[in-house]
Amino acid sequence: MQYTLRWIKRDASIMVVGCGGTGGYVAEGLCRLIKGTEYRLELVDHDRVEERNLVRQNFFKSDLGRFKAEVLAKRLAAQYSIPVDYCISPIQMLDLNYRGHLTIGCVDNARARERMQYAGRYTMGGMFGLQKFGGWWIDAGNGENSGQVLIGNALLKESGQSFYPESGVCRKLPVPTVQQPGLLAPAPKKRLSCAQDVEADGQSPVINRMMADLVLTFVHKLMKGTLSWMAAYVDLEAGTMSSVDATPEAVSRITGHTVRQLEYIDRGKRR
Repeated sequence: MQYTLRWIKRDASIMVVGCGGTGGYVAEGLCRLIKGTEYRLELVDHDRVEERNLVRQNFFKSDLGRFKAEVLAKRLAAQYSIPVDYCISPIQMLDLNYRGHLTIGCVDNARARERMQYAGRYTMGGMFGLQKFGGWWIDAGNGENSGQVLIGNALLKESGQSFYPESGVCRKLPVPTVQQPGLLAPAPKKRLSCAQDVEADGQSPVINRMMADLVLTFVHKLMKGTLSWMAAYVDLEAGTMSSVDATPEAVSRITGHTVRQLEYIDRGKRR
């Protein structure tokens, strides 16, 4: 059966971490999606705009030397007549525990992703005791001509009883770093930044726009209650896009939980 992800908050905060190649276009697209709603947007990035960023990022020559998050927040707030907050502190210094109900990661380093995997975590009570899982985290990453978007909100040990067969709702998925542990692998010391990679003709100048549109598709579907994917992959060289449905079977292959452990069955109707 098909499961859809549940996100019932209508006044949630949406935090975009990383305002470079992908994040800058995600931020602008989000303004279009949330205009006229109660959603709140916050942009986080401590980097400043450099000359090399103008090739493929959402900045202009007049932005040089300014903080990326500040530039985008002020421009988008004026353009779309909505409040847009920003933060220029490094991700390591932020307390993300209660900052965002939806965190969108558009970063290219393991340290930032390690910090984000604990974003939005809270405790809720229930008949089975206290459970801990966080707000949804959408993570985007890309290489030369390909990339992936993943969504999750639970660490490995929290992944049980995620699927509700009676309603077709999925309330928990493994966070992106559990789905793909390689996201936490340290980058090679001599690895170029994304901007330098484009300058060296090692990365497509359009891959970030493609990744931003894919992220926005995830967000739009999540808002409508129709998102049934846990991951999606795009390859510009092959001209393909594929998705992975959020199902107990797919999560079982990642976490090692059995399908029975992943399904919530009412005690009175337990098989």
